[in-house]
Amino acid sequence: MIDCLLIGHNEFSFSEYEKMVGAMGKALPAYRDLNYNFWEYKNQYYTASDVFNKFVYGNPHLNNEMGSFSIGNYFNAAVAYLGTFLDRRGHSFDYVVAYQDEKEQLAQKLLAGNIRVIAILTTLYVSVQPVLEIISFIKKYNADVKIVLGGPFIASQMKTTMDGDSLQYFLKSVDADFYVNSSQGEAALEKIINNMKNGLGYDDIDNLFYRNGSRYIRTQINPEDNKLDENMVKWQLFGDRIGTFASLRTSISCPFSCNFCAFPKQAGKYQTVGIECVERELDALQALGKVKSINFIDDTLNVPPARFKEMLKMMIKNKYDFKWNSHYRCQFADRETVALMKESGCEGVFLGIESGSQQILKNMNKSATIEKYKEGIQLLKEYGIITYASFIIGYPGETRETVQETFDFIDRYKPDFFRTQLWYCDPTTPIWAKREQYGIEGSQFKWSHDTMDAQTACNIIEEYFMTHQSSVWVPQYNFEFSAIFNLLHRGMDIDQVKTFMVLFNKGIKEKLEHPEYPEVSEDLAAEMEFMMYKNEGYVPRDNAMNVLEQEVEFDF
Repeated sequence: MIDCLLIGHNEFSFSEYEKMVGAMGKALPAYRDLNYNFWEYKNQYYTASDVFNKFVYGNPHLNNEMGSFSIGNYFNAAVAYLGTFLDRRGHSFDYVVAYQDEKEQLAQKLLAGNIRVIAILTTLYVSVQPVLEIISFIKKYNADVKIVLGGPFIASQMKTTMDGDSLQYFLKSVDADFYVNSSQGEAALEKIINNMKNGLGYDDIDNLFYRNGSRYIRTQINPEDNKLDENMVKWQLFGDRIGTFASLRTSISCPFSCNFCAFPKQAGKYQTVGIECVERELDALQALGKVKSINFIDDTLNVPPARFKEMLKMMIKNKYDFKWNSHYRCQFADRETVALMKESGCEGVFLGIESGSQQILKNMNKSATIEKYKEGIQLLKEYGIITYASFIIGYPGETRETVQETFDFIDRYKPDFFRTQLWYCDPTTPIWAKREQYGIEGSQFKWSHDTMDAQTACNIIEEYFMTHQSSVWVPQYNFEFSAIFNLLHRGMDIDQVKTFMVLFNKGIKEKLEHPEYPEVSEDLAAEMEFMMYKNEGYVPRDNAMNVLEQEVEFDF
């Protein structure tokens, strides 16, 4: 008997997601924000990863052993952590890393009828649809197995869904047997398994909703405090399934309190692990001999700065074979640290800059200055570390003048990659308590405040997207920051990655310029396929057109 089957991420059908968002109105901000993330080509939708798979994957000069581009290229960090947690407590487990890629294997596991509990992880979800799809699949092949839901999406739903009948309706509609209402939740999952094995009830398990007849019973709330340094991943448990990419965390929560972010409140008290714990995990990954790139998933890796330097020196001492990338607060950059980053194998960093306006940074409680941002980006670029900068447009207090400061910042300091993101008005974030001060009305992507509304912010973002040339815009849906390194480790160089993204964005611009005919042109589709093959004497597979006789050049 397998005590627990862990199911990782479900990359929900983009066509279905587009249909769902579009049904609310294609002129609304939610759809306008989504519109930057996909091509329409021959009556089908293609995200950037789909475009890569159709037009570029298969190039004989790339590493095709990695398979097509998908979420399955990345080993699921939550699977690794929860599997280790259960193993340490004497429970057996199995896992599915990426639901869409492993449906056939999952069906066979379900038909075997030897699974006690299935835990569906919800780390990356923003809607319930991927969860509903997994549960429907499970019940098709095994109607008796118990299903547990937990993770950030469920914890967020519990905070925003009303109590009483509306909450009961939500729980029944999703149709799981247990819901773990905790920012952590691994202890609750372990207790569910333990009590089930021993024929016990569930009232003694904190932070739980469990099915009892036609209703769900709620147990007491008592935040978990699972020490990270006592629960580091045992990578040898997963060695047969790990490929090029692995994710590792060295901290829980975030030491900052930005007004637009609910993560620190949801994740609990900030804690870090000792460098010796990090070293043991890195040694284990090195011993597997397959990992080429590590994504540190800490919300901020380089805080505290002294600990970060100690970690870098440890990595340099051990001469690991893999590269690494992370989220990074560039206001703490100094020459010594950046030099250590480069020597230790840093390939790139995600910079949550958020605004080029000092006033908006103050409104956000970012605890940073434009001058420090400038110095940090310049140092990172000097040492050849790839920079991806994220910006929020439309935050309370934002005006066309403050937005122009952000655009001027991007144009002047030229991060390699960037994205300007429409502000998402989340009622669980600290700014919600100041909604009267800023005149905030509405929520999510439908909002206004004293100085801007969501439609105006969308217009400004679109204007900049259509004209900007100094940095390369990266789409968000099923791509984002990590995709840059996925492409690099397939054998592309940084200029080829940028060219791929420029061509993808060219397709988005065609759609925005001609909404009455949203499909990308055949010439652009052929250009995308040709971009990886020119000067190689290779004839593209589908779109061998006259346009391919022309040389395509891009300057960065």
